Amino acid sequence: MIGRPEPSEAAPYYFTYIDQVEGADAGAALESQLEQAAGLLAGISEEQSLHRYAPEKWSIRQVLSHVSDTERSFAFRALWFARGFDSPLPSYDQNIAAAGAEADRVSWAAHREEFQRVRLASISLVANLPPEAWMRSGIASDKRFTVRALAFLMAGHCAHHLRILRERYL
Repeated sequence: MIGRPEPSEAAPYYFTYIDQVEGADAGAALESQLEQAAGLLAGISEEQSLHRYAPEKWSIRQVLSHVSDTERSFAFRALWFARGFDSPLPSYDQNIAAAGAEADRVSWAAHREEFQRVRLASISLVANLPPEAWMRSGIASDKRFTVRALAFLMAGHCAHHLRILRERYL
C-alpha cells in the first residue's frame, strides 16, 4: 500500500488520528507500533492498570480495552469495504462498548495479550489486501471512509491513546 490518505478519504475529525501516523505505509506503522506499545504496556503493573487520572476518567485497563475494541471496529469496516460490500455500517459508540466490556474485571495481562492478538489480526488484514482494495470506500457512522484511511486510523487512534497513557496516567 502506497501513500497517505487524502482529505476526501475520511471526515476531517478523523485526521486528528490519521495525522499522528508517520510515513506513507500504514502496515509498517501498525507493525512498529506493536513493538512500541508492548514495551510501554509491559511496564504497567496489574495494580497500576486500575489507575484513573481523574474520578470520571477510564482506568488504564479501560483505555486499552477501548483501543482494542475500536481497532476491531476499524478493521471490520476496512474488511467490509475492501471486499466490496456497499451497505452502510452503523455508528460505533465508545461509551456503550466500554460499559459492556467491564474491562476492570479482566486482568491486565489478558488485556495486553488481547491487544497483541487484535493488532496481529489487523496487520494480517492490511498485509493481504489486494492493491485495488485500498481505495475502495463505504459509509460508516454516516461518513465516507476509504480502506486506506481506516488502516491509518487503526495506527493513529492507538498512537493517540498511547500518548494519553504516557502524559496523563504514567
